[in-house]
Amino acid sequence: MKENKRLLVVAAHPDDEILGCGATVARFVREGWTAATLILGEGVTSRGDEREPEKCSRELEGLRRCRDLANREIGVSRVFGAELPDNRFDSVDLLDIVKIVDRAKREFKPSLIFTHHRNDLNVDHKRTYDAVLTATRPMEGETVRRVLSFEVLSSTEWNYPSSFAPNVFYEVSGTLGKKVAAMRLYKSELRAYPHPRSLRAIRNLAEYHGIRTGLGQAEAFELVRENNSREAK
Repeated sequence: MKENKRLLVVAAHPDDEILGCGATVARFVREGWTAATLILGEGVTSRGDEREPEKCSRELEGLRRCRDLANREIGVSRVFGAELPDNRFDSVDLLDIVKIVDRAKREFKPSLIFTHHRNDLNVDHKRTYDAVLTATRPMEGETVRRVLSFEVLSSTEWNYPSSFAPNVFYEVSGTLGKKVAAMRLYKSELRAYPHPRSLRAIRNLAEYHGIRTGLGQAEAFELVRENNSREAK
């Protein structure tokens, strides 16, 4: 049976996909995989006192351009967007989010999904995880065989107590530069060191995971589910 080498990243906000698994996606693409990204949220609009997307229209448009350029940098061939209200996913019925994920999944037909950790501090990340888990229920005909959770700097490590316990690591020494270059395109989302959402912190995290695994530089994931067919070896 021919291997399905298609992966989908399901992220809550523009930049989460790069922070969470940008170097790993770039590595997979280099190894012959086809990658797509689904960004569920609009971003930006939670930063004011009220959610006023019309007042943020120029900023949102710029963020979408950055999103497309950043994903192109790591080799993503298609970006899906949903424009859910930023940091307000808990105001949206979970079923509606599940349907968005399911539509992208049915259209792209990935075998592998990367998404958020279930216990991130950010509510949108938690809802995204729940939606992915629901949309990929292990039923007959389901194409998704593996679901991996990633960490997002300034969310995963800020929850207390942190329960992110990675058990899957990918060596990314050859593609970390792609991740850094992609994140550099998200100028509005970057912060100065020692903020965790800084370029130096991104490199430091890859070094840390490399040190703990002997892989040089690495990205870390938590295996959520893996279903292998009888043909797999």
